[in-house]
Amino acid sequence: MRSPSPPEEVRERRRADSRRPSWSIKLFSREKKRKLEVRLKPTAPGHSSVTEPINLPPPFTLVRLRESRDSFAHAMHIAEESGAGTLTYVGRFDLAEFAVVLEPGEPLRTARRAFYAGMVALTDALRAYAPPNKEIAIDWPDAIRVDGGLVGGGRLGWPSSAKEDESPRWLVFGAMIRTVAMSDREAGVYPLASALDQEGFGEAGAIQVTESFVRHLMRALDAWQAYGFDGIAREFLSRLPRARQTTYVIADNGDLIARRIGTNRTDRHDLKKGLLSPSWFDSILGGPRL
Repeated sequence: MRSPSPPEEVRERRRADSRRPSWSIKLFSREKKRKLEVRLKPTAPGHSSVTEPINLPPPFTLVRLRESRDSFAHAMHIAEESGAGTLTYVGRFDLAEFAVVLEPGEPLRTARRAFYAGMVALTDALRAYAPPNKEIAIDWPDAIRVDGGLVGGGRLGWPSSAKEDESPRWLVFGAMIRTVAMSDREAGVYPLASALDQEGFGEAGAIQVTESFVRHLMRALDAWQAYGFDGIAREFLSRLPRARQTTYVIADNGDLIARRIGTNRTDRHDLKKGLLSPSWFDSILGGPRL
C-alpha cells in the first residue's frame, strides 16, 4: 500500500530545505576546529588592569596591544596571516576595545550578516552584567545604548578587494564599550552618552565584557550554523527601538526593511553603506561619542 502524500506545505518546506545553501561563518581557522563546551556564566566582576589575564577558550589567539593602538585596524592588518579566531585587545581602563577575525564561507553580500551576530553577542555580553530592568538597545545598525545613553557599538571590516559575489578571505568584527566615565562632568552635560559604571554595572570592566562577548559570539555562530540565520535576525530585531505600526525584517544581503502596517510603504536601509562609517564613533576622541 502506498503511503499517503505529505501535505503541500510540508513538501514545499522540504523543497526549500533542499535548495538552502550550506553556508557558514567560521569563528576558528581550520586548524582550530576542536569542539568546546561553552559556559555562559559571567566571570567574577572586578576592575580590570591592563596586565590582568584574559581568559579565552583555547582555540582563540589573543593579540594584546598597547593603549595607543587600534584593535580594529590591527585585526584587519593581520587577519589574512593570523586567521579566524584571532582576537585583538587594547588594554584601556575606560573602554572595552577588541576585534575578532572571522572566516566567511559565503559571498560577501550575505556574509556581512555576521555583523548582526556580533551585535547580538555584544548586547548579550552586557546583559550578563546589567542590573535588573536596564534596557540595552541597538540603534540600527551599530550603536548600543543603555537606558538611552550611548555606551559604544560595533563595526565590520572586510578586504577592500573583495567582490560582492565571492567569499572574502576574512571579516573583522570590532567593538568598543565605554566602561568608565573618565571626565568629571556634571550630570546632564552629555545626556545622550553614558558608561557602564554610571549605569550600575558594578565592577564589570573591559576584560569581563570581552570574555563575556567571546562566549556569546561562539553561541550565536553555533546557532546560526545549526538552525540558520533567522534566530540571529529575531534576536537583533528585538533590540531595536519600537516604532508604532512598523515591522522589520532583515534581507538576505543584510539590509533592514521596515514596513508600515496597513500601508504599502516600505523603507530599505542599506547595511553596506551603514557600516562604512560607524555612527557611534568619534575619531577625535578615539572612542564612543559624547
